[in-house]
Amino acid sequence: MSPQETFVTRLRRNRQRCRVSLDEIAAEIRVKPELLEALENNDLSGWPRGLYARAWIRTYAQAVGLEPSDTVDEFCRLFPQGDRRANGTIREIASIVAAPPAYQDEYSGPERRNRPPEPPLAPAPPWYAPVTQGLRNAWVWLVTSAGPFLRARRAPRTTL
Repeated sequence: MSPQETFVTRLRRNRQRCRVSLDEIAAEIRVKPELLEALENNDLSGWPRGLYARAWIRTYAQAVGLEPSDTVDEFCRLFPQGDRRANGTIREIASIVAAPPAYQDEYSGPERRNRPPEPPLAPAPPWYAPVTQGLRNAWVWLVTSAGPFLRARRAPRTTL
């Protein structure tokens, strides 16, 4: 029996042991029950790749009482739908090389060398600034355009 078949068999046995139906898991994951049946038959041709496949396996593992992160890691190792094997591969290569990253910047001074400091930003105007500016403009317009008209309509002054 291949490792993939062993993985799928373990998922199916845990589901049967917990007495959880495929319809219940499908409702929880929000997928068609046929996709879960295909998983239990070791046929992942209809499954998505990457994040969705990992999320479905994680929810399936939680529903059947398995450790979700271990199950997802094993799924990613065994099936190409996981597409997360690069992280583990990089760790393995780093352990083989056994050399910590030794990058050091050649310049350890201030970040902005040979540039004057930037002036601080002006504070943002308050929310009512456009309203008051508009009122101020209206008042100036009223005084300049209606001022002569209002002065001409005044009643004459009487002197006693």
